[in-house]
Amino acid sequence: MNDGREQAVRRAVRSIRENFGEPLTIDDLARAAMFSKFHFTRVFQQVTGVSPGRFLSAIRLQEAKRLLLSTTLSVTEISNRVGYTSVGTFSSRFKSSVGLCPSTYRQVGGVASRIPTEERRPGSHQVTLRGEISSPQVPGQRTIFVGLFPDAIPQGRPVRCRVLHHPQPFVLEDVPQGSWHLLAQSVTGGREEYIDDLPPFVAAYGPITVRPGVSMAPVRLRLRPMRDLDPPVLLALLDARRTALQATAG
Repeated sequence: MNDGREQAVRRAVRSIRENFGEPLTIDDLARAAMFSKFHFTRVFQQVTGVSPGRFLSAIRLQEAKRLLLSTTLSVTEISNRVGYTSVGTFSSRFKSSVGLCPSTYRQVGGVASRIPTEERRPGSHQVTLRGEISSPQVPGQRTIFVGLFPDAIPQGRPVRCRVLHHPQPFVLEDVPQGSWHLLAQSVTGGREEYIDDLPPFVAAYGPITVRPGVSMAPVRLRLRPMRDLDPPVLLALLDARRTALQATAG
């Protein structure tokens, strides 16, 4: 990656993180990056994997997740603080991205009992995707979530997913035809990155195109510490403690 382009995107991302509660526009972010509007949008997507608007929306929802768990502010107050003028729009986008409505997310402490996947598509061509996850040696017990998503932000319902208890080979069955991003995240004990002292580790691969009659080569992912240029993980984390107990009982 060209250092000049990456530094320009870092300036824009810094502006997003410092001003997400304001009505930021693409023009504002392009000025922060010191690029033309058209050139900026293309470069931003190349560096981060998503558009500036999607990145801004993800940062707003990430901050809302943090505020729901760390403050007693009402949902309306949090909605206003992260840049939404309508609490209804905020709640709808939060639920579609995180998987839980804001009040439920707060009640369960930011972890879900299960992660639902998209319904199977009758009649569509489906394949089995095999892969393997490796990881640098990191302290603490970590649960690894790996899933297929329509784009480079882990949000909403994954197409297919697995939860692993250590780096290992995995299999995703009945993957429907389409273009998907394979995304993985590892955290300690199912806790969010802003609560845990240790940063989350992430990995990404894609897009992966599933076509009729085309076999899928195995995919290798290597987890690495999350960077400021990585889109936030919006999907509510699976309750790693519960899954660990279920695995032990099984």
